[in-house]
Amino acid sequence: MTSPLNTDGTIDELGTRTLKKVRRRLMPLIVLLYFIAYLDRNNVGFAKLTMSEDIGLSEAAYGLGAGMFFIGYALLEIPSNGGMYRFGARRWIARILISWGIFATAMALVNGELTFYIIRFLLGAAEAGFFPAILFYLTLWFPAAQRVAVLGIFILAQPISNALGAPVSGLLLTMDGILGLQGWQWLYIIEGIPAILLGIFAPRLLTDRPSDAHWLAPDERQWLTRVMDAELAAKQSRGKHNFLQGLKDRRTIVYSALYFGLVCGIYGLGLWLPTIVAALGEFGSVQIGFIVMIPYVVAAFFVYYWSRRSDRTGNPAWHTSVSMVMAAIGLVGAGYLLDVSAVLAMAFLTLAAMGIYSAIAPFLSMPSAALTGAAAAAGLAMVNSLGNLGGFVAPYAVGIFNDATGSNQSGLVFLSVVLLITSIATYLYARKRPEGKSQPGILVERHEPAPESGLGG
Repeated sequence: MTSPLNTDGTIDELGTRTLKKVRRRLMPLIVLLYFIAYLDRNNVGFAKLTMSEDIGLSEAAYGLGAGMFFIGYALLEIPSNGGMYRFGARRWIARILISWGIFATAMALVNGELTFYIIRFLLGAAEAGFFPAILFYLTLWFPAAQRVAVLGIFILAQPISNALGAPVSGLLLTMDGILGLQGWQWLYIIEGIPAILLGIFAPRLLTDRPSDAHWLAPDERQWLTRVMDAELAAKQSRGKHNFLQGLKDRRTIVYSALYFGLVCGIYGLGLWLPTIVAALGEFGSVQIGFIVMIPYVVAAFFVYYWSRRSDRTGNPAWHTSVSMVMAAIGLVGAGYLLDVSAVLAMAFLTLAAMGIYSAIAPFLSMPSAALTGAAAAAGLAMVNSLGNLGGFVAPYAVGIFNDATGSNQSGLVFLSVVLLITSIATYLYARKRPEGKSQPGILVERHEPAPESGLGG
């Protein structure tokens, strides 16, 4: 059997062509799916602007209800990923899409604190397993040495979803009175239906494994199957990789704790940003939507650059830590500038968004590189499950701080401290580990030298 690599360890022309075709086929759909998922879990931040008064929610009650999503998510995450590993990503992702679309739409039915808590919990339970299922799915299609860049493309769906969803959500809030429904109810209905439709078509659009990819030429399919099988065999030679082993692995536990800190920043900011912007001046819902869009647009460009830089340098631990320090500076700066200058506060909130979202891809590449097979399915589910409890703690804590002080400052400082501690802990733990210092393997695509463009490499 011929080697899929050139003698210098680079991918040959066949491999380069194969991976480009895989990216073109899979990544647009995966990004779209995550775009919808992130929109449906975060649109509550915009709905709050008018929903809270309609159904009588305090700041703390909103924070608790927004966070209830992650309780359901955490409880069902590991069982859901077990189902995905058993039945295949194609069918399981479709099941997740349809069920979460139903509950995302059902958010239009909330009429008080209790129904708000219950349906947010059920929405989280329905979506459980989606994110780690996609992470595991990517480990079946892309070599580890290139996975940070691919994860970066995937993670782009988060800031892009917030950027595009913000003005759309702001516009939907203006639909008050149409067919007797409030604008926030139309927001949930219109943004929930796409998940159901995508769930119906997902089984036809996704392929479980490279060996089943009949949309690849025979030589391309054989090349990718050989490369991924070889990577899997190399990881399996290091020890046991069954489902239970992934749950007990010390690396899984540590990365779960570290991801908790990062997720506190993600949702502490994301679920409260519309409220923070609304407090900066007298803005209508549409204006708030376009202002909230700004940090996420800037963050999207930075995420793409930062994930590719992490891939080139093979140092995801350092990139993750630097990103979280950047986010911590942005949050604390915004906290102290809210009452001084709206423009400067937005500049620091933009810095915070850049830091938070650029940390995700290099961080998640580390546990996905450390584990394999069924252990990866279980480990990634546990990392995401326990880590996402930060999505419960942070919004609720920020709501409590806001109620107690009447200001957004203390909540932002709290998030800043959490991210700073997480940054230091991540670097100290992962900096000398194989998955943290350099990606396992030396697979890189060979490209012809490009003309000088003046851009740094």
